[in-house]
Amino acid sequence: MSLLLKTHLKLAKTAIRENRTRSLLTCLGIAIGVASIILILSLTGSISNLIKSEVSEIGSDLIVVRPSSSKDQITNIVEELTASSSFEKSNLTISDVATIKDIETISAVAPIAVSTNTLKAGDNQIASATVLGTNSDFLTIEPYTLKYGTFLNDRNKENACVVGDMLSLLLFNTSNPVGKTLELAGEKFMVVGVLEEVEKTINFDNIDFNNALILDINSLEQTIGSIQIQQINAKATTTSALAETSGRITEKLLENKSGDTNFTVAYGDAITHPSSTLLSIVSGMLAIVASISLIVGGIGVMNIMLVSVAERTHEIGIRKSVGASSYNILMQFIFEALILSILGGLLGVALGYVLAFFISLITPFTPYISLEIILTIFFTTLAVGLIFGTYPALKAASKNPIDSLKHYR
Repeated sequence: MSLLLKTHLKLAKTAIRENRTRSLLTCLGIAIGVASIILILSLTGSISNLIKSEVSEIGSDLIVVRPSSSKDQITNIVEELTASSSFEKSNLTISDVATIKDIETISAVAPIAVSTNTLKAGDNQIASATVLGTNSDFLTIEPYTLKYGTFLNDRNKENACVVGDMLSLLLFNTSNPVGKTLELAGEKFMVVGVLEEVEKTINFDNIDFNNALILDINSLEQTIGSIQIQQINAKATTTSALAETSGRITEKLLENKSGDTNFTVAYGDAITHPSSTLLSIVSGMLAIVASISLIVGGIGVMNIMLVSVAERTHEIGIRKSVGASSYNILMQFIFEALILSILGGLLGVALGYVLAFFISLITPFTPYISLEIILTIFFTTLAVGLIFGTYPALKAASKNPIDSLKHYR
């Protein structure tokens, strides 16, 4: 059996070498499909890891409360990631923040209320700026630092604001606008601090802090009217009883809301929901689209194998006349199709990660490599070779040896 396998492998390698250009183009068809899938999975995996790494940097004592609904998972995820939708439908309130703060195992609580408004500063204006309402505990929980000035506190929170690094340049044409004023909804606010530039603009808060204006949540409510909170971040005093603390938050909020369960309390890896879940859904859908090119590559393999069968009809007749069975002929051509697919898969993996590397040079996304992705691609290319190589192999195996011997190229 081992000798037979070696013979099939040797014959397949010989056939591929004799038609190098044709074989290379066939492999390239498979490689393009594989590279597309690798690129998609690598980039989405990188984004997911960015979010998870940020949660790890913050610490294992973080608990996040978000609004939820009874809708199906995908609809709920999309709504949670859409700021305007969350703004309209969140059932979290400022009183919930106070309730969580009163729990003895909680050391800090920061609400996240996001709005989109027009900002003015002198002759500069930004039509759709991200405005964040929070409190003085924000920097205690989040991994951000100040570049200039101070953060919001009980002494300066009235008509004060903190701006992101990029927003500072856009509004004031300077990186240090501390002491300058801007206008929001007809109200004047003085800049008391500037955030240090944030390298990872993708985060579990779904906010680009480089382009955000931060106000005290009560000032934001007084300025733009009624607001609701999209998220509440809480810091536990200890990580040993995180599950118990999370349960206490759930219990207290249920009392506040008369049993209304339209909220979720998450900690650990669950914090990255809904972002990581949505990324998985999106990457899966994109991978399905990219697999179309893999099917096209498979059709290319089948086409080339049919050509190969037609060209080697005389060879098939000779092999059968000296004792080769139909099964032997079948396996010979299936081996050839599998080798073409595997070579195409290897080329596609290399091409996909090279493209992902070049993209990482202009984006914050580091190429994500995992054994799971490699194995998935390997077995997928095997399946493509087997599926699209079976028909040509069956056609070769079914040839009559006498008729095949009469055939000449």
